Amino acid sequence: MKSFELEFGEEMLRLQLPDHAEILTLPEVAPLANPAAAIRLALQQPLGTPALAEIVRQKVRHNLKAHAVIVISDSTRPVPYRGEQGILEPILEVLRAEHVASIEILVATGTHRPMTEAELRQILPPPAFAPGVTVTNHRCTETAELRHIGRTARGTEVWINRSYLDADIKILTGLVEPHFMAGVSGGAKSICPGLVGEQVTYIFHGAAMMADARADSLLLEGNPCREESRAVAGLAGVDFIVNVTIDRNKQVTGVFAGDLDQAHHAATQKALSEVVLPFAQHYDVVVTHAGFVGKNHYQAAKAAVEGARAVVPGGTLLLAANLTDEHPVGGPNYRRVLPLLRQLGHDAAEQMLLSAGWTFVPEQWELQMWGRVFRRLGPEGKFILCAPQLTGEKFHTHGIHGHDGGAGLAGAGRELAEAMVQRVLHRVQPHQRLAILADGPYGVPQHRC
Repeated sequence: MKSFELEFGEEMLRLQLPDHAEILTLPEVAPLANPAAAIRLALQQPLGTPALAEIVRQKVRHNLKAHAVIVISDSTRPVPYRGEQGILEPILEVLRAEHVASIEILVATGTHRPMTEAELRQILPPPAFAPGVTVTNHRCTETAELRHIGRTARGTEVWINRSYLDADIKILTGLVEPHFMAGVSGGAKSICPGLVGEQVTYIFHGAAMMADARADSLLLEGNPCREESRAVAGLAGVDFIVNVTIDRNKQVTGVFAGDLDQAHHAATQKALSEVVLPFAQHYDVVVTHAGFVGKNHYQAAKAAVEGARAVVPGGTLLLAANLTDEHPVGGPNYRRVLPLLRQLGHDAAEQMLLSAGWTFVPEQWELQMWGRVFRRLGPEGKFILCAPQLTGEKFHTHGIHGHDGGAGLAGAGRELAEAMVQRVLHRVQPHQRLAILADGPYGVPQHRC
């Protein structure tokens, strides 16, 4: 046996692995030696646009009461907004130096719940709460806070956050990493789905879009989800973006600022070179974790989809997840539709969502993502969820598909999670190929002969 620590949210699981276990991990990438300097340089010498200060200066000349909006990601994304590598304070400094009248920091929640005051103060630097700066959550169901601005070629009626549209200076921020629907995150995703009305998701995350095999991780050309996101952002308008890439330790490896397309393309190329996990032969057992993003069952799907790529049909996928959200399953819409997966099976559930008689339910798309996991494992495969917050009666009450990793075990928290994972590891036979995905949803396994 050999010792190994597996990421478990903000904690670590101390495990004993069989000697033949293969640990797949992302390549070592040197973080920026001076991220603060790199951020300021990127604002001064961006890609495809004048410096941020020049853009702001021109806006203020035309309107002395110019209002700026900085769009940020919510707490499900490890974007570095504060500290030595924080990207928010340098942006605020530019806006203040150019005498912007007012600044709004707008959380691109998409269809997620609003962030609480305590959560905001945890991820944002003190200047975000200074006089002249407001912090607000996007609310996708509040019609009065949205405005209709047109229609895309696919037929999406585009409703966008009104405050964003009214801003004189529009700045997007985010992280570029693998995304299991849109190829990669960042860029236009700050607007769609980040700032859209709920009705936009009827097409953008509709059953037909999610059933398209091209809506997948690291797939860029022809990805309908990616294309629709960019089309919506084009209608809404963007003045400047600041996107970053990070390594497995959440350290910044690159800063990409400027034009929406040029800066995001550069960040994407950087990310694509750092997130692939090549493997030669599929594994009988794969152990992964839900990462920073996996705060509830809804978000944990990302890690399961990526992990399933490495499992042989009929094999076992184990997912360790520390579901610390206020509801460990997810929002009410997701909790409403989730049992369909267990009741009907993945194929029948997807056919129901695709049927003409089905009424769209926001967040139903995650059922189709979970369906990819079970389709890959096949009827003889096994998915084991090791989440202390969803075990025993709770596992069955919420209609969670798969196997309860905590069945028959006592305890709570990290110790229970360790016992769940360790029990499976002890049952792995020497002839079974075993892989540990050390980076959870942030590494994308790719089969290479």
